[in-house]
Amino acid sequence: MTSFFSLLISIVVSSTIFLCPSHSYEFSSTVTVDKSGKGQFKTIQEAINSVPTGNTKWVHIVVNPGVYNEKVTISSTREFIFLEGKGYSQTTISWDDHQATNVSATFSSLANNFVAKDISFMNSYNIKTKNTMKPALAIYIFGDKSAFYNCGFYGLQDTLYDDNGRHYFNSCYIEGAVDFIWGYGQSVYEGCKINSTAGQLSSPGFITAQGRESEQDKSGFVFIKGTIDGTGQVYLGRAYRAFSRVIFIEVTMSSVVLPLGWDAWKGAGKEGSLTNIEASCKGPGANSSKRATWTKIVKSDSADLQQFTTQKFIDQDGWLAKTRFL
Repeated sequence: MTSFFSLLISIVVSSTIFLCPSHSYEFSSTVTVDKSGKGQFKTIQEAINSVPTGNTKWVHIVVNPGVYNEKVTISSTREFIFLEGKGYSQTTISWDDHQATNVSATFSSLANNFVAKDISFMNSYNIKTKNTMKPALAIYIFGDKSAFYNCGFYGLQDTLYDDNGRHYFNSCYIEGAVDFIWGYGQSVYEGCKINSTAGQLSSPGFITAQGRESEQDKSGFVFIKGTIDGTGQVYLGRAYRAFSRVIFIEVTMSSVVLPLGWDAWKGAGKEGSLTNIEASCKGPGANSSKRATWTKIVKSDSADLQQFTTQKFIDQDGWLAKTRFL
């Protein structure tokens, strides 16, 4: 009798867990993209175009495994899209446009309120043409309140154009050699794996090129935990504008990181206006004894970092909780 009631309680608890998901929202619709025709759409762009302009409720677009060779754009009028693959090593959007950074991205997201999970974005141009390197974006992100969970970003130069708005990257894989995380975004990268492919170059590469333009500009890139590894030698970043702001907190850095760490580039002569902070980082690449003189080395509990927590830097209005479709 005891075992019967134990079994009954177990069934009730399991059913409750199944019937009561951790989120309190409902998708207005769910559609599937499948190259072989087993879904409602064969291409990702067709699925995105099916979302009504002026949309105000989350639409779930599920993309089955495969490499989708297409150039995809989410217009600014199509908000609240949740794009979900089957794992970033299983579902990939790939294209090979290059040169002009405003039009070459494989995937462009111009809308606010966008979420991607378990999917990769690739620009294959520099990967295929190894003798010539040109700007070739895997993704262009312009909309505010955009989040990426367990996504992959593959390119060589200008891989991830983090252009405008508040963005959050969690447990993502980001690959490239030159300025492969760049732009004017106000973003947090948490638990991400950064992979340098600068071994393909005859000179050092650069992980970031952040473009903050004034003291009042709220933009900046904050990296929390995660790793930096790969081949060749890379700077943590070079200043794309005179007030560039990049912070690394508790990141494990391999020897691919150059001892100097940072390049003033377009902030040369105005190094005092640059914000390059490293806090409690570890690994051979985190040795700060030869860092650029303007680098600030602090502990992770330093008061200098209070403004750079995920909540204070990008999530003041609590929008992130609405993106955790897990």
